[in-house]
Amino acid sequence: MVLVGFMGAGKSSVGLALSRRLGWPFEDLDERIQAREKRSIEQIFRQSGELAFRQSEHAALRSLVQELDAAKVLALGGGAYAQANNAALLEEPRFSTIFLDAPVEELFRRCRLQQLDRPLRGDLDEFRRLYETRRPFYLRAALRIETAGKDVETVAAEAIEALGL
Repeated sequence: MVLVGFMGAGKSSVGLALSRRLGWPFEDLDERIQAREKRSIEQIFRQSGELAFRQSEHAALRSLVQELDAAKVLALGGGAYAQANNAALLEEPRFSTIFLDAPVEELFRRCRLQQLDRPLRGDLDEFRRLYETRRPFYLRAALRIETAGKDVETVAAEAIEALGL
């Protein structure tokens, strides 16, 4: 199961809840990238640029897909599924892709509350433009779940029900 969506959508939080409920391991792609690179996402962007980050992201996802031999919950970074080479890795029937969505204002508010350094967050107008650019890619996921006004456990339960797990 692969969770996709924009910054603040709840991919990591919902992924952890799904992992607990299903008894499946959970992996956050951004954490794998940071472990491989031995630096934070913010440092990669600042020191090497977005292109280097996207190359590292693809290498980490390719490695994870090749290793995958059992059920797992995977949370992708906000831009990962919008990259054609990453989406292609997840086209196999064994991957159930779920787009976690919410109104852009809600996503922006969540990101501000998290107080994480998100390299591409910017102001609300920049955030909205980036969201609108990526949303058509997210909509290619097998399933879309609206997360606005819902807690993490409710979203996880909806995903499990929708996938018949």
